[in-house]
Amino acid sequence: MHTALLTKFKSIQQVMESPLSAPHGIQINDITCDSFRVSWEMPPYDIQRITHYFIDLNKTGGQKENKFKHRDVPTKLVAKAVALPMTVRGHWFLSPRTEYTLAVQTAVKRSDGEYSVSGWSETVSFCTGDYAIEQVKQLQEKAEGIAGRMLPFQVFYRNQTEEYFQHVREKWGGVMFPSLKDQSGSHGSPISGTLNGVFFSCNTEFNTGLPPHDSPYGRWRVTVPAENLFNEGTHLYFADFYCMYTAYHYVVLVLAPRGSQGDAYCSARLPLLDPHSNPFLTRGEQGKYWHAQDLILEVIYTEPVPLRLGQLAEIKGHQLMSLSTTNAKKDPSCKVCNISGGH
Repeated sequence: MHTALLTKFKSIQQVMESPLSAPHGIQINDITCDSFRVSWEMPPYDIQRITHYFIDLNKTGGQKENKFKHRDVPTKLVAKAVALPMTVRGHWFLSPRTEYTLAVQTAVKRSDGEYSVSGWSETVSFCTGDYAIEQVKQLQEKAEGIAGRMLPFQVFYRNQTEEYFQHVREKWGGVMFPSLKDQSGSHGSPISGTLNGVFFSCNTEFNTGLPPHDSPYGRWRVTVPAENLFNEGTHLYFADFYCMYTAYHYVVLVLAPRGSQGDAYCSARLPLLDPHSNPFLTRGEQGKYWHAQDLILEVIYTEPVPLRLGQLAEIKGHQLMSLSTTNAKKDPSCKVCNISGGH
């Protein structure tokens, strides 16, 4: 009996001292803009003795993968072994809409403080998600803090080149059709590269109450009375808040006719604003409209807009290309317009 117990003890000891098997079959699920859940497969005899997980995470297209040795673990995520799948959040400054590679290694912490480690798993790739509506609401709250008082306005306006409006008249039957939203603004914006719309401005000059003479987008401007786009038949959504390494801050709003495809898309992803009571863009009785004084508003209308709804004329100012927001990159270090959920 003593010999049998001794043999069993030695067998257990050999298992406990045998090399750990490399994790395999990595699965990544429940991906958000700043978190994910990860699991992998391990032999039962490893599960019983593993004390820690090492996770190597790298942005795709950045630096080459640099899988650390166990003595260098402070440079990467070290987690105490827990039941899988495990949620990874908060340990990393994960950016939304970003490709990452991930590999894992398991370890047993020895009595001398060092680790016995497995080999590395296979490397898998995944992409973080867009901002969820919770993150967009965080941006909204930040924007509300600097919106300033409201100023009256009467028209939405769109500046473009003479060639653009000529194309609209000759090729599109006098109708401005929606185009895909570019990549300007917050990196995690759920409308960038996904929502189609016609871009308008509405900010006025403080001293005149009229649209500015200058524009970065072209010397021709169509002005559309506000009631033609912003009325009882449209929903107003908050979409983004950003700056471009300048003192100016921009807010992106979406006007979507009720029941339209754009309305359906925005209703699941963006906060709906009360058109009569919000700090960005409002309408009142008797054809009165107001916009925030201290923000530059970018308004996206999700349906085609006929030129006949407004007036087209050449502006007298300059074409200030430096103010263009086309594919503009958000300043990730700005404390005013960045949130904790991703960059």
